[in-house]
Amino acid sequence: MASASSTSHLPRKGHKSEMNRQPKLSVLITSYNREKYIGQAIESVLAQTFSDFELLIVDDCSSDSTVSVARSYENDDRVRVVVNEHNLGDYPNRNHAATYARGSFLKYHDSDDIMYPYCLEVMMKALELEPRAGFALSANERWPGGPCPMFSTPRQSFQREFLGWGGLFWGIMPAHALFRADAFRALKGFPEAGPHSDVLCWLRACAKVNVLLVQGDLFWPRSHEGQGPVTAFDRVPIYEEIWRTLNGPDCPLTANELLRARRNWCYWMLKQIVFSIVHGRWRLAFCIVRSSGISLSDWARYLRRGHRSGLAGTPFDENGEYIVPESLLPKSPAAEPCQSKTSGNIAARMEGPVL
Repeated sequence: MASASSTSHLPRKGHKSEMNRQPKLSVLITSYNREKYIGQAIESVLAQTFSDFELLIVDDCSSDSTVSVARSYENDDRVRVVVNEHNLGDYPNRNHAATYARGSFLKYHDSDDIMYPYCLEVMMKALELEPRAGFALSANERWPGGPCPMFSTPRQSFQREFLGWGGLFWGIMPAHALFRADAFRALKGFPEAGPHSDVLCWLRACAKVNVLLVQGDLFWPRSHEGQGPVTAFDRVPIYEEIWRTLNGPDCPLTANELLRARRNWCYWMLKQIVFSIVHGRWRLAFCIVRSSGISLSDWARYLRRGHRSGLAGTPFDENGEYIVPESLLPKSPAAEPCQSKTSGNIAARMEGPVL
């Protein structure tokens, strides 16, 4: 637990008061009963190599000493603590916290995680250099399909998720994202639909705006007993919206890609149902069938063995080679252009037969 006398969080010499100017970035920490961890979470933000930010801590009526720990950092002018009048819940509080933000960019950081010192610098530099992207996403490890940062259009994002091996929607938390504030507000923030509201956010956002995939392993997500339980039943309500999106007018995939995506999704859903039955979880299997949104005629039309490619959603140049970001290219005018070491047309491998 941090104390008010700690020096690691004090403003640097010559640091200007955040009240006198608008910061470029707003870092948002929402908290509820995290007295054991919030001090480390705050200090990891204040230790960032990128420093043009404000840190907003919005507490959701904690019953422990979380607020007093957070307030001990308010001698740093970048830190503001807000305490809600009543408990809002996880994602409603995340959206509420964003209403206090003054930065042009928004970055969520969980109150029990540790942000590595280079996190903000890596994400901000990448997103600022790519004005076409509405937000950036990091990952727990790395993104398959090429070097980062990797620009992804809505079509490429849906290819990656539904024609590839996924990983863009499931398992990506709010702390993995850096938003342009105007894009976040245009998307109306996070849906408020329970523990997997982040999945719905990425589903809806990636269908509408470009995303920049940046390098992974930028923070440490802590696991501990104080975290609320999330069960397989919590995932079930998401399935229907995914199926509705794959059948809606705003889905960015082509007709041929949609056919493959629907078949892949039905096959994956069948595997979830069979897995539940095999393990004696009949009620879960019934809930998946009932809430999937897939009709009997849809099952008959689309249920085929899935076909996925690890290269789905990967951006390629006109020669079918991986696109190397300009930030990674040689700076010398005399240097040879950087080429992929893999021979042949890589993009040609992405397409597979429609079964």
